[in-house]
Amino acid sequence: MSAAHEDLLTVILGIGGVLVFASAVGWLLARLYSPEGESAAIENLNDRIRAWWLMVLALALAFLGGRAGVIVLFAICAFAALREFMTLTNAGRADHRSLIAAFFIVLPVQFYLVWIGWYGLFAIFIPVWVFLLLPIVSVLAGETRNYLVRIAEMQWALMICVFCVSHVPALLELRIPGYDGRNVLLIAWLVIVVQLSDVLQYVWGKLIGRRKLAPRLSPSKTVEGLAGGALSASLIGTALWWMTPFRPLEAWGMSLMITALGCAGGLVMSAIKRDKGVKDWGHTIAGHGGFIDRLDSVVFAAPIFFHVTRYFWNIG
Repeated sequence: MSAAHEDLLTVILGIGGVLVFASAVGWLLARLYSPEGESAAIENLNDRIRAWWLMVLALALAFLGGRAGVIVLFAICAFAALREFMTLTNAGRADHRSLIAAFFIVLPVQFYLVWIGWYGLFAIFIPVWVFLLLPIVSVLAGETRNYLVRIAEMQWALMICVFCVSHVPALLELRIPGYDGRNVLLIAWLVIVVQLSDVLQYVWGKLIGRRKLAPRLSPSKTVEGLAGGALSASLIGTALWWMTPFRPLEAWGMSLMITALGCAGGLVMSAIKRDKGVKDWGHTIAGHGGFIDRLDSVVFAAPIFFHVTRYFWNIG
């Protein structure tokens, strides 16, 4: 077994240990304070823990499956997220051909470009080619009502759910000196730090949160929660520097960057939900909402994380 696989197994077992501890705490709280399911907060906590078991299992299988497993997993996530996003838009019958193209041409091509490592086209396919050509498909239907809104929503959906998500598996294509065969650990590090930041922001907010960060967008987010969560997750990211090509101080800086972007992404996606009058993007994941509710932080952090890493550490 290679050193990279040993490190990956260590990470997976570590996360599994944390989940075992969380499950034990959740079980104990339910026995003591919610034996009949009367505490909504405790029941929600246990729903979230059970959902995390499933999500971590899916990620672990994908990571152990190597390059193919990671690309396929995030392509599936992108498809599910795109479906959730498009159900809240103004797309109508006139956009059927554009929707078919988005789901069954644009999405597969974007991830195929990741698969073959064609960075030059991967980076501009959706922002340039699809941005210009997809509206032509819709306009040929001859329906002008809400045309700009319909097209703008579809473009946003593709950028967020496909383009941004595809930057996670694209990390596999970076050629970093002394880091051969370990790129999957970089993806694991990104996901761990960003997702832990979300959890820790919630925990710190409950413990010491006083000032609302953006009460009209996300009432549960507080300034204290953001600061505590970002700093705590950044310290964990620094402690896990050995998973990355970064030195400890660099890992700390990258952690701060992606946690800040993740929080901003959550606020942006919350603003879209409020505009559409919904609480969650979907109900696929018990206790977590939909795929976008889990991916919102990662999709905002991944592209900039990818390009900063590519610019400063990549030799390709």
